[in-house]
Amino acid sequence: MTTYPADSQDMTSLAFENKEFLHGNEAGPVRILTEYLHPKAEFQNQGITDTVVMFGSARIPSPESSQNHLYSKFYKEAQEFAKLMTEWGKNLDSEFPDRKLFICTGGGPGIMEAGNRGAIEAGGESVALNISIPHEQHVNPYASERLSFHFHYFFMRKLWFMKNCRAMIAFPGGFGTFDELFETLTLVQTGKKKPIPILLYGSEFWREVVNFPKLAEYGLISPEDLRTFHFVDSPKGAFLHLQEKIRIELTKKHDLKT
Repeated sequence: MTTYPADSQDMTSLAFENKEFLHGNEAGPVRILTEYLHPKAEFQNQGITDTVVMFGSARIPSPESSQNHLYSKFYKEAQEFAKLMTEWGKNLDSEFPDRKLFICTGGGPGIMEAGNRGAIEAGGESVALNISIPHEQHVNPYASERLSFHFHYFFMRKLWFMKNCRAMIAFPGGFGTFDELFETLTLVQTGKKKPIPILLYGSEFWREVVNFPKLAEYGLISPEDLRTFHFVDSPKGAFLHLQEKIRIELTKKHDLKT
């Protein structure tokens, strides 16, 4: 049980203003709840109905950076993809009334920064779901301030990645990218999430680091699971694929309403 020094906090103050209690072990459920309710309220206030989630390495620098990285080209390509998607998404309500589609990233550097940057270049905004970790992660300067959220709990951040996700694209990345990608594939495979288009950007990278057909050959996944995702190698190709799939799904939703 947490104890508080008598002079550390006025114990007659309102409970929700007692910072020592709110940061203590007993208030963990309260903190978890706020990481659900605050984004929910803001998404509703901003009318955000759909997102295209972008994952990828935080360690891939921009081409303008002094760092030299083998995969820096993916930064520019992620930036271009986000620009194309935002240009279409910000006018989505002309095709589908009351729908607003935004790029959604983890808010950090690398591919995440490229996604937020592309959205700004298209004259739009983007969602940034940042996480508190000891290194690498800080909100990039291109993230829209009013659509940026800071999480302590990974599982609550994951929930909001998926909550309004209409499509997902994974650029080359490490543990974090693999974590998000395979969790999404698992949610779709198990029926916990309705199937969405999932793109793996950079076919050479993905085919080299993950032998998906071998998993099916060993009977660890079914052959049908290999159709859960598609490989793409150009920003325009990725955009056109997702645009078509999203249009089909939103048309179904519209027809159901009418």
